[in-house]
Amino acid sequence: MGHKLKILLSAVALALAPQMASANSYMLSKGRTTQPVGHYEFCQQIPVECRQVTMERQPVELTRKLWAKIVDVNNLVNTMVTPRTDREIWGIEERWSYPVKGIGDCEDYVLEKRRLLMKAGIPAGNLLITVVRQPNGDGHAVLTARTSMGDFVLDNLEPRILAWTDTEYRYLKRQSDQNSGVWVSIEDARQMAVGSVRSN
Repeated sequence: MGHKLKILLSAVALALAPQMASANSYMLSKGRTTQPVGHYEFCQQIPVECRQVTMERQPVELTRKLWAKIVDVNNLVNTMVTPRTDREIWGIEERWSYPVKGIGDCEDYVLEKRRLLMKAGIPAGNLLITVVRQPNGDGHAVLTARTSMGDFVLDNLEPRILAWTDTEYRYLKRQSDQNSGVWVSIEDARQMAVGSVRSN
């Protein structure tokens, strides 16, 4: 993606921020659930990544400056990393890591975005690795940013940053906003509503 296009996407996203924020919706988490194997192994390699405890559960205040930073980081990582499967990179089915030599799979994009945004000052409890199911049934990982305007999704398959309700994913589970080593299941009310309509 060219530099001018990246700037244009950032400008468009920033201009649309107030409209997207009007949804003001948050994912509903249920009880504790299983930690993905890949994340567990990642925690064994880099323990500090899974020991981030947040007592203050308040979503981060979404200012125009912060929105611009989130957009910049999303664009940066999406353009600097070339998608490859773990099988192609490591010769194994699943391995979570930061991008290596400019290549990575969906979890690697997420981990890098999370790392950069935490360096920019966003608390770990507001940057949550999230596991979803795509419309075709494939599993996928995205980064959820918890803000005062709602939950937004940073995705390597979509250049725009969308409110979670504006995506076509089925949300399964994500990191706890209180402990980065704990995972909670997500109650995706949109799926329940669709099922209710279809059953009538």
